[in-house]
Amino acid sequence: MDMINILTVFILAIFVGNEIINKVPPTLHTPLMSGSNAISGIAIVGAIIATKVDGELGTYLGLVAVVFATINVVGGFMVTDRMLKMFKKK
Repeated sequence: MDMINILTVFILAIFVGNEIINKVPPTLHTPLMSGSNAISGIAIVGAIIATKVDGELGTYLGLVAVVFATINVVGGFMVTDRMLKMFKKK
């Protein structure tokens, strides 16, 4: 029963995250990256906790979640850094 609950939350998180990202207009996407980085940082903590769930499937899904959230945080910081470099005086 626990595995069904975990998979349900995982699938719902995918749909909710996709819906939220698709609602943000492209002009606001880059300035909102710092906020999404904070959310992804929370997702990393949740994914690390998910790796401790009994069973191999929970461990593997948690590992995949940690990898994807880490990629999201690093990419977000790279985009934010590039955006801030555009505003620096030469």
